[in-house]
Amino acid sequence: MSSYQDSNRAADRIASTHSESAGAVQSSSSRLRCSEQDKESLKSPLPGSPDLVCLSHLRWDFVYQRPQHLLGRCAQARRTFFVEEPIFEFTDSWWIEVSQRECGVWVAVPHIPEFVNEELTAAMQRSLIDELFEYCGIANPILWYYTPMALAFTEHLKPCATVYDCMDELSAFKGAPPALRALEKELFNRASVVFTGGQSLYEAKQHQHANVHAFPSSIEVAHFAQGRMRLADPADQAGIPHPRLGFYGVVDERMDLELIDGIAQARPDWHLVIVGPTAKIDPEQLPRHANIHYLGGKSYQELPHYLAGWDVAILPFALNESTRFISPTKTPEYLAAGKPVVSTSIRDVVRPYGQQNLVHIADTVEDFVAAAQQALDQTRQDSDWLQQVDAFLANTSWDKTWAQMNGLIEAAIAQSMTLRTVPNSNQSVSALSAKASQSATSSKSAKTSRKSYAAPVANLTKSNAG
Repeated sequence: MSSYQDSNRAADRIASTHSESAGAVQSSSSRLRCSEQDKESLKSPLPGSPDLVCLSHLRWDFVYQRPQHLLGRCAQARRTFFVEEPIFEFTDSWWIEVSQRECGVWVAVPHIPEFVNEELTAAMQRSLIDELFEYCGIANPILWYYTPMALAFTEHLKPCATVYDCMDELSAFKGAPPALRALEKELFNRASVVFTGGQSLYEAKQHQHANVHAFPSSIEVAHFAQGRMRLADPADQAGIPHPRLGFYGVVDERMDLELIDGIAQARPDWHLVIVGPTAKIDPEQLPRHANIHYLGGKSYQELPHYLAGWDVAILPFALNESTRFISPTKTPEYLAAGKPVVSTSIRDVVRPYGQQNLVHIADTVEDFVAAAQQALDQTRQDSDWLQQVDAFLANTSWDKTWAQMNGLIEAAIAQSMTLRTVPNSNQSVSALSAKASQSATSSKSAKTSRKSYAAPVANLTKSNAG
């Protein structure tokens, strides 16, 4: 699998564990599995409100970020389904596992035989989506895309509105699928409304659709403001000396590992606390020094407790194609916790945080160390800084972001009879997907398996007209 999908591989064990703990059983629908408790709930749509079905390249239970904030709020008013990319199993069958999270979102995880080729994988996913729609009574939903790759198995669906929440420039990520750019162009043709995860990404996408809106990273201020309190240090952090420079998030190819290594060597009396899972890079490549502490992934609820024990929060991102358009959610979260922040010159951090002197900006080891020292001094000397932070964050919240997004979606639904986007590309999604699959060399077992799978898949992939 490509590096684009490696982070999902890192989360597959989490997803499998959740399914097992839910006591999943086969439903009356042959390939849909859910717990006995969830079976009847799945068949109960909310009257007068179309369902929302999200197609995502991310795992719901991996890292709590933008999709969880937005769709958790969506689920308060309408049935919300979050369809993940497949988990590939050593099996001769395929099915879709459905379970509900505490926030009300239904998470659907396809399970696909690991030895089938890309074209057959898409056909199986299509059959499972159709089965999900039929079993749950989903008709004319809102389709919400995080990945254009999902068009390969959802082009036949009939939504009342199509949303593309473009939170990253996925085509710039290491190992991105060859068909991604073409499928994104097709998604722009189909979308009723497009959201971007930051200002720089908006500037790159604004001319590709008539209804594009920038929604940068937002925040739950009260949650992270706990970091200003005297909270008990978590057990795995309590023994780490001060001063502490902390980071939380996924540790992947976007991290500047040379910068982290250089800071640790330049200031052996400072301790770097790295909280988060590792994905898409070999853990053996991580810098190792006595003053670097890798604490692994933590839950969203735990983060303020770690933040409370830091002296400075850092954003040590590399400056490359994969970080060109990122808008780190953790920037306002660090600030809400009252922590001085030092970041490399990520565009959506420089604008507005650096320009308003809320965040220190530095790229080299020497400059980053100097900025971190200023940040440490700031905690002791600058009594006005927190007031500036609070004033900046006062009008920012995920509640407000979702309310604005939902208003745009409702407007698109209201005008869907006249404004629904019709694909105008001469090249169909099926053709694009087939072209991508032709570039991959199928194993002998995949070719052999196609004969046995083709007939049942054909029977299960009838178009769901909804």
